[in-house]
This record gives sequence, C-alpha cells and structure tokens, in this order.
Amino acid sequence: MISGSASAPIQFQVQGANLDTVLAVGERVKAIMASVPGTSEIKASMEGGSPEVSIKVDRDKMAELNLSLDVVGATMQNAFAGNDNSKFLVGDEEYPIRVQLDQFDRSNMHDVSNLSFQNSKGDLIKLSQFASVEPSTGPTTLERKDKVPTVTITSQVVGRPVGTVGNEIQAKFKKMDLPAGVNIAAAGDVKNQKEGFTSLLVALMGSIILVYLIMVALYDNYVYPFVVMFSVPVAMIGAFLALALTMTNLSIFGMLGLIMLVGLVIKNAILIVDFTNHLKSEGKSSFDALVEGTMERFRPILMTTIAMVIAMIPIAVATGAGSEWKNGLAWVLIGGLTSSMILTLLIVPVTYLAVDRIKERSAKKKLKGKKRKWL
Repeated sequence: MISGSASAPIQFQVQGANLDTVLAVGERVKAIMASVPGTSEIKASMEGGSPEVSIKVDRDKMAELNLSLDVVGATMQNAFAGNDNSKFLVGDEEYPIRVQLDQFDRSNMHDVSNLSFQNSKGDLIKLSQFASVEPSTGPTTLERKDKVPTVTITSQVVGRPVGTVGNEIQAKFKKMDLPAGVNIAAAGDVKNQKEGFTSLLVALMGSIILVYLIMVALYDNYVYPFVVMFSVPVAMIGAFLALALTMTNLSIFGMLGLIMLVGLVIKNAILIVDFTNHLKSEGKSSFDALVEGTMERFRPILMTTIAMVIAMIPIAVATGAGSEWKNGLAWVLIGGLTSSMILTLLIVPVTYLAVDRIKERSAKKKLKGKKRKWL
C-alpha cells in the first residue's frame, strides 16, 4: 500500500510482439496522458533514439562458409562483452580474468565489419563476408513482461485524485485504434485501487449480509432485523456527505470506514427495536412502545455516538506526515455516525410501525381465511 519514492501513481504498460510498434504506441499513450489535467512528469521506461550498430546475418552465406550461428554469437559476445570464465588464483583469493578485444579494435563500425570468425575447417572469415553492418538507432533499454516487449508509461499527479485521473486516461484509451497484437494494461496505483475497491466492496456486502443473518438468529425473526438494517443506508448518506463537504477523496481507508460503520451504526437501531419489543411483551401497543422506547434509548444513543465522533476528530483534522491516508477514514465515521444518530431515531420507528401494521393485516387475513374454511 505504500509505494517507494521512485514509483509513480499513474502507470500504464504497452505490450506487443513488435518492439517498434510498441514504441510508437507508447508515444501516443504519452500524448494522451499529457492531455489529461493533473498529469505531470510523464516518462517512458523505454525510448528509441539510442545509436547502435545493426548486424543482419545472411544465413545462406554463413552456411556456405561453414559457420554456425552459435559460433558467430559466442565470438561476438567474447569480442565486445568479454568472457570472464578464466580465474587467477593468488593464495586463497580468486580473481576473474576478462578476455575481450582491445578498445582500439572495437571502437568503430569498421572494426565490427573486420571481426574474424573461425569456421569448422579452421579458416578465418570476416563478418562483412556474410553479414551487413549498418548504423542504426534502438531503444535505450529492453523491458519485457511475460516474455513480451513492454514499455511502461508513468506520470505524477498534481492537484487531482489519482483515481479520477486514471479513469479519464483509460476512457481516452478505449477510443484509440490500436494495432493488432498491442494492448494497454493499467499498473501501479490505478490497478491497485481498482482491485482494492472491488475486494472491499465485496467485503462490505458480505458484512451487511452476515450482520443481518446473525440478528435473524438472535431475534428468531427475519422481519425486525430487516428494520434494524435501515440504519445502514442513512449512515452511508452521512459518510458520503462528510467526504463531499470536506473535499476528501474516497480512498481504501475510507472504504474500510464504511465497513466499520455497518457494525457501529446498527447498535442505535438495535437499542430501539430491542426495548420496543420488550415494552410490547408487557402489553403496550406498537405506537406507545415505539414512542417510549425511542425516548428511553435517546440518551444512551446520544452519549455513545458523541463519544465516538469526538474521538475521531483529532484523526480527521490531522495535518502531519501521512495524515491524508487516515483523514478519509475519520470523516466517513464522523459523517456516518452523526447522520445515523439523527435519522435512525426517525426512520427506524416509522419503519418498525409500518412493518408491524403489515404483520397485523397479514395475520387478520390468515385468520379470516381459516374461519371461512371452517365454515
């Protein structure tokens, strides 16, 4: 979750079988990213323009001269990169010996053309006899992912959320006419956020379902837990309103706060529903039990909610290093708890009374049906 200083929040990888095509698409990707507000310091991990010597081997001529590609490759490797298979031993210390052409003999293209190879008959053959040596340009580095040439385009973000910038860039990518075999994939924070939000959304839905099932088991009833769950959407309203008013982005930590809210806010509804059921068992009507139960439980609901909100304020207004990670979590909890405290006292009793009346009507219809059958 914590990136190094060298990484960039916006990263997209261009992959394809042909290196030249990948580099060309990479330049188009850079132009598109530069057109999106908030991007800065756009760079590519691999760029063309680096001078090099291009050697194109004629395999037919090489076969006629009794040379194999293995011999040619090994000889060129030893000549220009060197070979350190030999060791020099002094006492207990061992030093590698690098054998390669002298700098004077590998300084220009003419030296490359005159490089000699020994064929299977012992004859010396020059490179220019079976290959063309030409000046060329190529990429500064070679990058591969899953054995496929890849160029990574990175960008910093200034003044805008990473997720918003990433979504705008991806929307423009969808309009691109890409060559066959080339694809663009998100990486870095854009990919991590997408995967993280998907996982946390599944966790949020799972937590709501599990809380409901646990209350069904405890109440031995599926209707009253449904009434209690009405406190969750009103808490979500407050959470998103708090984020909007404070101009805070919904981050991974904010999603964790939403999951925490599911467990924190239903206790307000549980206090009201549980005490109302207790009063109804003593013979009071649903309306009287709701009024008395809500008034009796208002004080503990107010005390617990205010205590949690005040505890979150230092985290919400913190400005120290790394505080922006935790501000969103605190504002989600503050907004959700506050709206839940206010709206639960109104919505849950109304919903409870409506459900109770529906149950009474359903019970009366069943009773009438039984009487008609008996008659």
